[in-house]
Amino acid sequence: MKELTSKRILVTGGAGFLGSHLCERLVAQGHDVLCVDNFYTGSKRNVAHLLDNANFELMRHDVTFPLYVEVDQIYNLACPASPIHYQYDPVQTTKTSVHGAINMLGLARRVHARLLQASTSEVYGDALCHPQTEDYWGHVNPIGPRACYDEGKRCAETLCMDYRRQHGMDVRIARIFNTYGPRMHPRDGRVISNFVVQALTGEALTVYGDGSQTRCFCYVDDLIDGLMRLMECETPCDGPVNIGNPHEISMLDTARLVIALAQSDSPIAFAPLPADDPSHRCPSIERARGLLDWTPHTPLDIGLGATLDWFRRLIDDAHAAPVAQAAAPHV
Repeated sequence: MKELTSKRILVTGGAGFLGSHLCERLVAQGHDVLCVDNFYTGSKRNVAHLLDNANFELMRHDVTFPLYVEVDQIYNLACPASPIHYQYDPVQTTKTSVHGAINMLGLARRVHARLLQASTSEVYGDALCHPQTEDYWGHVNPIGPRACYDEGKRCAETLCMDYRRQHGMDVRIARIFNTYGPRMHPRDGRVISNFVVQALTGEALTVYGDGSQTRCFCYVDDLIDGLMRLMECETPCDGPVNIGNPHEISMLDTARLVIALAQSDSPIAFAPLPADDPSHRCPSIERARGLLDWTPHTPLDIGLGATLDWFRRLIDDAHAAPVAQAAAPHV
């Protein structure tokens, strides 16, 4: 029966934050999972518990180079997703999004695999509509410091839709909004990891601007459920699907909540707002509700509690002691 129901599934960026959770879920369902990662931001630690499973295989590979394997499905998650990481080498970030998409689409076409492209809410830029719907074209600075990621992902979406139109390929595009949970990189500069590490180490929580900027935070388990539903959906997908939590919260309120849940004495410090930092970010998930019967369920305080517990263990680990990091934009 396993041979009749299990699939061969490639997950690029599989040792990263989202990828490792996805691999874990797919292996638990009995699929044969090939996890590919170049370990720029991913970590073997994230998938160490899967290495002895006969259904799991780990390969070091950079998706900017072609890959020749036989698979049924491809989740293309490979790309650094935080400003600290994607701005460190912006040319490589663009290559990862664009060349990576070309290589994975080429692979999917050769082996007739279904492909899910992990896109991002960053394609909306500093949005002029609120909440953001999938038919909104975005308000992105194409030459700014975030453009390597924003425009790289926009180009990847273009490639997916053109492969679909030109070659009849089965592709799905998930526009992922802010996600948090265990296995976040402690030095990725994203707001939740920054606030959590700062609160647990007694540092001031860095809030940019006046803290009125808003984000919507989706717990990783809910996000992975959305991605898997999108991949398995048999209804034709004619365009991108927002996957995120529509519950909006300001950065200042997020900082206060983290301090309270961590039972921390950390103060809040304010810093100048970075360039091109979106003032509001909130998904419309009506398409996901209708197409996938999906909606996130994990309350923010519950998800943050699990995230705090994971970071406490990480900080207590002697090998990961120096995890404190200066804060970065509210991404």
